[in-house]
Amino acid sequence: MRKSYASASASAYREAEVLSAPPGRLVVITFDGVLASLTRARVGIAMSNHEVLLSSVDKARGLLCQLLTSLDRDRGGDIAKRLFALYLFVLGELLEISMRPDLGRLDRNISLIRELRDAFDQIASQPKGQLS
Repeated sequence: MRKSYASASASAYREAEVLSAPPGRLVVITFDGVLASLTRARVGIAMSNHEVLLSSVDKARGLLCQLLTSLDRDRGGDIAKRLFALYLFVLGELLEISMRPDLGRLDRNISLIRELRDAFDQIASQPKGQLS
């Protein structure tokens, strides 16, 4: 019973965080979800558990699709176009990894997503109007 209370508390905390987060923080939260899913996919590959791999990759792909569809390619200029291409690349990589599990390939994509997450975190952490 204690475990379900802790799980419910964590879920409620996460929901409150998402509902009160500014847009930049939501992007970081989404990247955190992608990274968590890819970490689970890594465990699935290591354990030769295709079911864990597939469900984790599927969740990561869904979150990446959210990031992809949230881009404003008209107003976002070159950065939005590059992010669009990068998200599409990673989506394709994840499709390949789900068909032919490869830890090295997965790790390269995890590193790429982590770099993007950290960059967005830096931007989201800047005081409004003080991007450097």
